[in-house]
Amino acid sequence: MNAAHSREQVHTGELTDREREIIAFERQWWKYAGAKEQAIRDLFDMSATRYYQVLNGLIDNPAALEADPMLIKRLRRLRASRQRARSARRLGIQL
Repeated sequence: MNAAHSREQVHTGELTDREREIIAFERQWWKYAGAKEQAIRDLFDMSATRYYQVLNGLIDNPAALEADPMLIKRLRRLRASRQRARSARRLGIQL
């Protein structure tokens, strides 16, 4: 079992250690030197793609909203904004 899996717990409606670490990182990733993708690899031993998949699921998790409502709401707004922009581009609509 690798380190990332050993830190995870059975999901019982509460956040795992890794999920809490991701929320903490997302709250202040800009403090890390270098690119965010490199910090993700160094801290979480996962690709940026996988990190964003996990983060996307996490921001829909009610426990994450309870743990850090301001951050999760901001991330939800950013995601919705990006989704609207993608949809508009596909439809040829300029926002």
